[in-house]
Amino acid sequence: MQNAGTIDELLSDGIKATPPSFVRSILKAASDPDVTSFAGGLPNPISFPQENLTESMQRVVAAHGADAFQYSATAGIFELRQWIADRYNARFGHDYTADDVLVTTGSQQVLDLLGKVLLDKGDGVIVERPTYLAAIQAFAMQQATFHEVRLTDEGLDVDELEAALDAGAKMIYLIPNFQNPTGLTYSAEGRRRAREALSGRNIVVVEDDPYGELRFEGETLPYIGGVSHPHGVVMGSFSKTVTPGFRMGYLLTKDHGLLRNLAIAKEAADLHTNVFSQYVILDYLQHHDLDEHLVKIRDLYRSQAQAMVAAMEEFFPEGVTFTQPEGGMFLWVTLPEGVASIDLFPKALERNVAFVPGDPFYVQPGNYNTLRLNFTNADEHTIRDGIRRLSEVLAEAI
Repeated sequence: MQNAGTIDELLSDGIKATPPSFVRSILKAASDPDVTSFAGGLPNPISFPQENLTESMQRVVAAHGADAFQYSATAGIFELRQWIADRYNARFGHDYTADDVLVTTGSQQVLDLLGKVLLDKGDGVIVERPTYLAAIQAFAMQQATFHEVRLTDEGLDVDELEAALDAGAKMIYLIPNFQNPTGLTYSAEGRRRAREALSGRNIVVVEDDPYGELRFEGETLPYIGGVSHPHGVVMGSFSKTVTPGFRMGYLLTKDHGLLRNLAIAKEAADLHTNVFSQYVILDYLQHHDLDEHLVKIRDLYRSQAQAMVAAMEEFFPEGVTFTQPEGGMFLWVTLPEGVASIDLFPKALERNVAFVPGDPFYVQPGNYNTLRLNFTNADEHTIRDGIRRLSEVLAEAI
């Protein structure tokens, strides 16, 4: 019998160019119940409105019957899309309609669809440095050329942004609020300067905002592209505000040419997002005050973030710096030069504490002296004890 060869000979160039999820392997290593994990981006499960969602499920079955289990429109249930549009109009004074909304299978699908619709091999995409690792995965699948722009306390380094724009790119991907992984938020001036640099450029401006309603300090700021840029796209999600398990994301854009093509790509991917989940989320939103629910989440996350910052200020050795987020779920730690965080991960596990090394959040590989910590999935006592043990690892390395 002739040797059939290996699967590697049959794989696409796109999948070969896509890095595996570094965080998934870390979460597996940190799954031991004795390990205090600051590694995942997990909402605190006590924030899930389980009883209310159970009631919504029962109402949906009673009210909608077979429609809740039937095929549906690719764009999503009209009433849910209208609720999303109304929400953003009330928050930002925009004029979105249901026709400007596409409901997706998690916001991760938005990244996948944008890559498929916009990027051919070698096409440029601008990202923050560092940026969300799953965006790197999604765009690498299309064999894009990445242009990294340094992220500062104010936002993008505008000189680097101008250079990246001049080099050529079809899309720029930004996380302006409580950025993943750094926890940083663009200032009003930083947004203005980025908006000015992007003005007049034929580029799709994508702003990923899964954490925007989790602000527990400061004031809400306008988007950079939003409705002001002709190809502005805003991404949102119910994963951080209601439940992550339903995988319910969405995008809003006034660019209906782009929206039409994204819908075509979604048809080819999964036809439509789980219709039962859409009905349940809609019923929950219609029968409960989301803002009241969000107050509870913000209060919880504020206290957890403050507990982590206080413990870091108390225990971390000199030379270690970190961000102090005004919302969201993460903060970013910078170690002294020459201290590679990836080398410290196994040593931290020996002390039953886990974090995400900075490496997967950069396009270019390297032994980075940064790491991400999540503060939303542990109580204050656990946070303090975990930070104390992590500080011992850092002190030995430094």
